[in-house]
Amino acid sequence: MDFAVIMAGGSGTRLWPLSRRGMPKQLLGVIQGRSLLQLAFERATTLVDPDHVLVCAGRAHADVIHAQLPDLPAANLLAEPVGRDSLAAVTWSVATAAARDPDAVVAILTADQIIAPQAEFTATVRHALDVAAQDRRALVTCGVVPTSAHTGYGYLHVGEPSDSTGTVFHVTRFAEKPNRDLAQAYLADGGWWWNSGMFCWNARTFLEQVRDFAPDMADGVDRIVASPDVIGEIYPRLPKVSVDYAIMEPVSAGASTAHILAVGLRADWADIGGYQALARYLADEDGNAIEGSVVALDCSSSLILNRTEDGRLVAAYGLKDMIVVQDDDVTLVCPKDYAEKVKKLVQMARERGDRYA
Repeated sequence: MDFAVIMAGGSGTRLWPLSRRGMPKQLLGVIQGRSLLQLAFERATTLVDPDHVLVCAGRAHADVIHAQLPDLPAANLLAEPVGRDSLAAVTWSVATAAARDPDAVVAILTADQIIAPQAEFTATVRHALDVAAQDRRALVTCGVVPTSAHTGYGYLHVGEPSDSTGTVFHVTRFAEKPNRDLAQAYLADGGWWWNSGMFCWNARTFLEQVRDFAPDMADGVDRIVASPDVIGEIYPRLPKVSVDYAIMEPVSAGASTAHILAVGLRADWADIGGYQALARYLADEDGNAIEGSVVALDCSSSLILNRTEDGRLVAAYGLKDMIVVQDDDVTLVCPKDYAEKVKKLVQMARERGDRYA
């Protein structure tokens, strides 16, 4: 039986002030009034029925998620009492699927991506699920064939094909986000793909890796799945570590009897981590992304968003490569090149009071 898990945690501070603790980026209606989570759920249901979709997200957002996803069974929302990075969320989700079907094959998806066309996503992830079902020792990742030397994504190195089809490759290394020169070298090399954060694997095989490489995590999650009432006690003490660092990196280095394979996603793919990615997706013919009550003159390659509802107007003249975001109580203005540094402003704003968090 196949399951799809949507990772929907995180605070999304790089989309502040739109993204706040009470309404993180994956729940914002940023794409024609629809949230990234809703788009992710639609994609997931092209793979499995809604009752085989699990969503792992913060407990504080449970009511909003249920409202946005009325077809998601209540029991399929795994509500984290506190965020503990991706390994905890993935392990809990996979263990939950395994408790329902010990032979489950699970697709790990994320709630902060835009992928088009959807048919390419479905075909690629379905292929990855099939590979994982046939090769039970494989952890399969969906790598994105890069179109630019992007410094905001992690990378994976693909080696020789693993079969005669030439569509599945061995992965020899995972790499963190590179600097500009290294990213350009990766692109020129041709053997490096963007790490999409989407994986497919047999549940038992993945949980074996967790037991080998992160036994404290395995023990804690076992207790939670056996007795859900203890989650408030156990979950905050789980190791805080990413699935890439704890599992994928050592397995790719040959430290396990499992191995990592990759299939390539050839689609228009964007991880909406911050305003630059959002601007690229929403851009018009002048490179501008403009929404809300805005008047703009002689502006180019700029993101101008007005999310107020009290009649206030944003007027912009002569902006180039700028970001302007007007929310109810915060106005953000910065060059595009500084968009990834918005997190520093978030910390400064929070010192002014929780209302800005």
